[in-house]
Amino acid sequence: MAPFAHRRDPAKPYRVGSAELFYDLVFVFAITQVTHFLLEHLTWMGALQSLIILLVVWWAWQYTTWVTNELDPDATPIRLVLIVLMMGSLLMAIAIPEAFGDKAMLFAASYVFMQVGRNLFLTFIAAERGTVERSRAAHVLNWFSLTGILWIYGATLEGDARVIVWLIAAFIESSGPLATYYVPWLKRLSHEAWEISTSHFTERFQLFTIIALGESIVLTGATTSGLELDAARILAFSTAFFGTVALWWLYFNYVATTIELRLSQAEDTILTARDAFVYGHFPVIAGIVLSAVGDEIVIAHPTHHLETAALIAVVAGPALYLLSFIPMRLRMAGSLPMPRVIGAGVCVLIGVFAEITHVDALVVAILLVLTLVGVILLEARNRPRHRAETA
Repeated sequence: MAPFAHRRDPAKPYRVGSAELFYDLVFVFAITQVTHFLLEHLTWMGALQSLIILLVVWWAWQYTTWVTNELDPDATPIRLVLIVLMMGSLLMAIAIPEAFGDKAMLFAASYVFMQVGRNLFLTFIAAERGTVERSRAAHVLNWFSLTGILWIYGATLEGDARVIVWLIAAFIESSGPLATYYVPWLKRLSHEAWEISTSHFTERFQLFTIIALGESIVLTGATTSGLELDAARILAFSTAFFGTVALWWLYFNYVATTIELRLSQAEDTILTARDAFVYGHFPVIAGIVLSAVGDEIVIAHPTHHLETAALIAVVAGPALYLLSFIPMRLRMAGSLPMPRVIGAGVCVLIGVFAEITHVDALVVAILLVLTLVGVILLEARNRPRHRAETA
């Protein structure tokens, strides 16, 4: 074993440590930055740019999660690595508001430093020569070295050219797990080269979901505290709060424990973890971020008719959140979460209704929260007959 390996036994259950929780603090700030960026760029281009930024935040966090699932973060060398990654994440988060402006290079360079630096450590320090650990880390390192060139090059460009180059980089990185990080000049890997501890792995993704939900609470409170309070705004604040509660309930009342159980029972743990968590949880987080944007819009203008862009943002959050559970349900149970599919459809209809009738933003928000509550009640009624299915 390499002197800095400190590898965990995947057969033994273990929980999240304080070093990982400390590392996560940066991502509370990062998610807040993404939300503010989208609020200030409510256009289709702004939405695309926000998607790229959120993907970068997501990949930066979840790749570190794979590391701490394998290596002991309480060991001093691993803690030092986490601290360095934390600093890189903080610099990246600072640059988010101007990621497509004057701070593009800081944003890109910080991200590349984290991804390449992490895998240099895994390849040449945390793994011995000739081991599968070194081989898989070298494959991932090659992928991030390639995309790193694109991220840095894109930062030197302007306007749409930067967006296109960064989209290509994000697409390549997103394809890595599907291609098992194939590199022509290295021996091909199979997914069996990876191992995870399911209890720790699922807890990490649950905590990131909590981070995103916590950011919604913070944004709701911060927005409301800076505005004059009247009956409409207090009602909008209350609606936003209960909307966040509903999002939390829809994930943690049943889904969180069910997917952890199914992952532990899966015939192919790594592929299931890849599909349900690495890919499956990203739209969950995106839905929460969009919902937070919608909450701020409604709190700021509760008695106003929403323009089309703002209305789409308000409605898209809950709709995307509900739809995000479809791939997880299909992957783990082979069926559709019909109450959530119906709920997403109702959200879309509420948006159409609001666009036609020009009702106030507060009315839209209340109808959306009632829809989420309706989904919760419908699932609660159906669940006793479907205990074996995932939510």
